[in-house]
Amino acid sequence: MSDSRIRTSVDFWFDPVCPWTWLTSRWMLEVRETRPVDITWHVMSLAVLNEGRLDALPERIRVLMGQAWAPVRVLTAASQEHGPDVLEPLYTVLGTRFHLQEQPRTRTTIEAALRDVGLPADLADAGDTDDYDELLRASHHEGVALVGEDVGSPIIAVPGPDTGKVAFFGPVVTPAPKGDQAARLWDGALAVASTPGFYEIKRSRTVGPVFD
Repeated sequence: MSDSRIRTSVDFWFDPVCPWTWLTSRWMLEVRETRPVDITWHVMSLAVLNEGRLDALPERIRVLMGQAWAPVRVLTAASQEHGPDVLEPLYTVLGTRFHLQEQPRTRTTIEAALRDVGLPADLADAGDTDDYDELLRASHHEGVALVGEDVGSPIIAVPGPDTGKVAFFGPVVTPAPKGDQAARLWDGALAVASTPGFYEIKRSRTVGPVFD
């Protein structure tokens, strides 16, 4: 079991259109309330991850992948132009609008989210271009390189037993655990991540995302 007194640097890669990632991110914020963690947020892209295999995906997922480009491009532009500290608040307002308020994944919603956190609404222009795609892909591939192409969003990385990082996909949870339950899941996630040769725990999902 991990020592809950040791401050842990956590890297969290996210795609804002993914509802499961949203739940994991809200759990991670709960963990920060009960465990000494410092979270660094990074953008990844399910649209990039699924390039070349869109034809094999259900229609609704193909539609979602088309909608997924603009938000990650805007997040990347915001981070580049205004510093990486804007990622957490901007992700929070985007996720609130996308997942809790069920607003469409459109420029109008993105502009409203930018205004919510005091950023220029014209940053939404980045969503319609590939100007920031090189930075976006670099951030995405940094996370994927730690876990492999056969997973998705989110990716969490923590310091490993040597100078490297140990990373894992998930955890996939619904609803997002809170309080002591969130802390216990974190301790368990660190324990399995630090076990040499450990790769996977999984069971079938029986419910969809539960937002509360």
